[in-house]
Amino acid sequence: MSFDNVCKVLAEKYPREFVSWLLAEAPTKVKVLKTELSLEPIRADSVTFLQTANRILHIEFQTRTISNPPLPFRMLDYSVRLIRQYNVPVTQVVIFLQETNNEIAFTEEYVNETTTHRYRVLRMWEQEPALFLDNPALLPLAPLTRTSSPQRLLSQVAQSVARISDRNTKQDIAAYAEILAGLKFEKGLIRQFLSEDAMQESVIYQDILQKGQQQGKEQGKQEEAFRFLMRLLTRRFGEIDSSIIERIQGLSTEKLESLGEEFVDFSDISDLVNLLDQQENS
Repeated sequence: MSFDNVCKVLAEKYPREFVSWLLAEAPTKVKVLKTELSLEPIRADSVTFLQTANRILHIEFQTRTISNPPLPFRMLDYSVRLIRQYNVPVTQVVIFLQETNNEIAFTEEYVNETTTHRYRVLRMWEQEPALFLDNPALLPLAPLTRTSSPQRLLSQVAQSVARISDRNTKQDIAAYAEILAGLKFEKGLIRQFLSEDAMQESVIYQDILQKGQQQGKEQGKQEEAFRFLMRLLTRRFGEIDSSIIERIQGLSTEKLESLGEEFVDFSDISDLVNLLDQQENS
């Protein structure tokens, strides 16, 4: 399956998500139209037409910049045929998948002596990854987005794939992501992160990392509460016996904070010991 054909499959399988992304609207109904148009029919594997209530979204996925006829003229041709056939406004978006400096990837209009026709161009390598990582329908495109760290991006893609609950969907999205990642990364690097075993390890590692971060934050709070209480105690009672310090140090953040609140009522170090005894027995 070719790179642009993978995108066509995604757009036709998840039309609502692509309309939401490219038209910035939440459609109530989306219809996938046939890609063959009348008047000397033309057909392209990378083209998808999605019809909403009052508009057609024409998506063109591109990995090449050279075509015959040239892309700008082809966009005009499609637009005229779509309007003639369906009599509704047409929004056209060309999505370039592979990074290039060719001017055609930065051209958004067809111009001749009598006609100017405009369309949108999206260059995947300029897109921020967050939107794609958070949406399973768009996730296979995530490897093509902007990054300064290929390993980090592929790891994030693997984690997002691993979180998909339905096994069949997970396998399909992983396969599409692996294919599209081939436009940008070496096979070895892709397999390192996007094989099934690697993705499983990645999500387990992420879970461990998050738990470790939570534990670290809790430990930091406990240490801060301990140091604060010890400052209060030494100011009032002077040097504290090491056995009492050990008992205090083993308390949770909540119990340390509770001791701090009770501190104002302490008249002697024995009051502290009695309260420690009560907490340990409770």
